[in-house]
Amino acid sequence: MDDLEWQASHFGGLRPSRVDLLLEHGGLEPVIRAAEERGDWFCAQGATQALCRAGEFDRALRVLEPFVATGWRDALWARADILLRAGRSQEALDLVRPDEAGRASATECRAYAELLASAGEIDEAVDLLVPHMDESWILSVLVEITEGRDRDGRMLELIAPHAESAREARGRGRWDHPFWEAQELQARVLERAGRADEAIRILGGDVAGRRFLAQNTLTAYAELLARHGRIDTLRELATGEDARVALGTYAHALRDHGRADEAEAVMRDAIAADDWVGHRAWLSATLLRDGRLDDAIAVAEPGFGWYDCSNLLAPLVMLLDRPEDVLHLMEHPGVVPHHGHEEFQHQWWAWALAGLGRVDEALALAEAHPDPWTDPRIVKAGLLDTAGRLDEAAAELRALGTVEAREELCEVLVRQGRPAEAIAVHPTVAEQRAARPEPVPAPLDENGYSTEPPF
Repeated sequence: MDDLEWQASHFGGLRPSRVDLLLEHGGLEPVIRAAEERGDWFCAQGATQALCRAGEFDRALRVLEPFVATGWRDALWARADILLRAGRSQEALDLVRPDEAGRASATECRAYAELLASAGEIDEAVDLLVPHMDESWILSVLVEITEGRDRDGRMLELIAPHAESAREARGRGRWDHPFWEAQELQARVLERAGRADEAIRILGGDVAGRRFLAQNTLTAYAELLARHGRIDTLRELATGEDARVALGTYAHALRDHGRADEAEAVMRDAIAADDWVGHRAWLSATLLRDGRLDDAIAVAEPGFGWYDCSNLLAPLVMLLDRPEDVLHLMEHPGVVPHHGHEEFQHQWWAWALAGLGRVDEALALAEAHPDPWTDPRIVKAGLLDTAGRLDEAAAELRALGTVEAREELCEVLVRQGRPAEAIAVHPTVAEQRAARPEPVPAPLDENGYSTEPPF
């Protein structure tokens, strides 16, 4: 059980993304063997999900059985999920039904209530959670599990006192009210109950009277207006004191109504009046999605040299899926290494070059500007991999032979169509744990304070 807890908390064994890669490349049987022979939890999880999708519920249960036998909670819940999907809902519920101690835990009741709801026992699920409504997050769970279950009237009764309390709290100048999202949830339930006009009226009154506690409520109101075509009301909201919150929603609504040119003009006017990074980020990303890379760069360029490049430069890089476009962006004269982000800029540039087959240039760039927290030999193998030179990448990683290198080698071998070999070369959980030892707690003095100096 300790081993399973470590895997779950450290993504130990074959992490979920690698299991998904194996399954995508036809490696179901090797993944099942890894679960059985190596005790790999994420392999068991991935395999059982794949088997359930294929309708092989009995086999999925057999794969999971050794993990369930440990009594580990996550494995029990995974078994319950399989039973539920197999139509054996009563067995699923009996397996994880909380005892009296469990019913005192809001977290455990939430998990069981979600299972009850999935099994169609919606009233029992609600009744289980209502005693825990002193925990503010339970309210949103109730709204989620009753979606489409014809329980909106009861939800509105439960939400109403908390929404009113939140309004009163703002009136008294309190900002720490625990049910800060109750007004948004109230509007959401009204809308799904077919009472959108009432939701708009109530939430609109709260916004106009500044009787709300969080920006999320304002965003929810703007999105509610957009969904119901209240463009004029949304324009008033987006051009007033809440422009930074609502303008993007208004611009999206204009585009959804076939008014893309108007949306662009609105945002350009906003940038001219209030050169806020959020306005530039919205417009540059939208232009990029429309295939207007140079226009997107021109809008974002003023932020390329800022200390924090994450608001304008990084989003553009993340949205680009062609290496030639990334290289075009990287070679723009406004893109310069700056402050603490120099290594990111060079890394992006190197991957773009490798993706275009210009591996020697990519390697030279990586060597000149090494990433400070990654082994340069693994970076080299990754660039070779990106360039499609899988044999060379695999050779580099084999020669390195570290735990991290073997993890990366696993992915290369999968892409080469060698799933069994990929799993065999991947480090075991024991090897991973040895390579990543837990920190030893500092000794404490007689008052319970650390004896180590703070710096």
